[in-house]
Amino acid sequence: MEEYFDLIFGLDEDTLTWWQMSARAVWVFFAALLIIRLGNHRIFGKSSAFDIVLGIIFGSILSRAITGNSPFWPTLAAAFVLVMLHKLLASFAFHTSYDVSDFIKGASKTLVKDGELQKETMEENSITKNDLKEAVRSSGSHGGVERIKHAYLERSGNISVILKNEGEE
Repeated sequence: MEEYFDLIFGLDEDTLTWWQMSARAVWVFFAALLIIRLGNHRIFGKSSAFDIVLGIIFGSILSRAITGNSPFWPTLAAAFVLVMLHKLLASFAFHTSYDVSDFIKGASKTLVKDGELQKETMEENSITKNDLKEAVRSSGSHGGVERIKHAYLERSGNISVILKNEGEE
């Protein structure tokens, strides 16, 4: 059985055939799916820097398993370790102070406070008035920046807005 497995996946060979790489790709696909399911659901569901870093490294590591640039089983093990590290750090961030959580996962930034544009924060984060207008439209509202009471650049990179009440200046 072991010889059959080695033949299909090319585990003892220096070069891989197209069908061995294909078999590895299928195996890595299901292994990656299992590994992600063992992690948490938000790994690829949100786009914080914390999640993006894992996604880039995870994809890079798994591609090496498919192409045979690294040993098959240790590469899958490294992918598993990364996902578990992500899960551990997310749990750690949840159970610790805001400072630690902000370092690991990032922090939101105030773009508009009580109707006043926070120009320095906007400039630091390359946010324009047009970006704020887009956020207002995305919230299902109409009008310009003058309607915004508070706006935040969230950890995910999205802008959330709280509009002024009717008659509020």
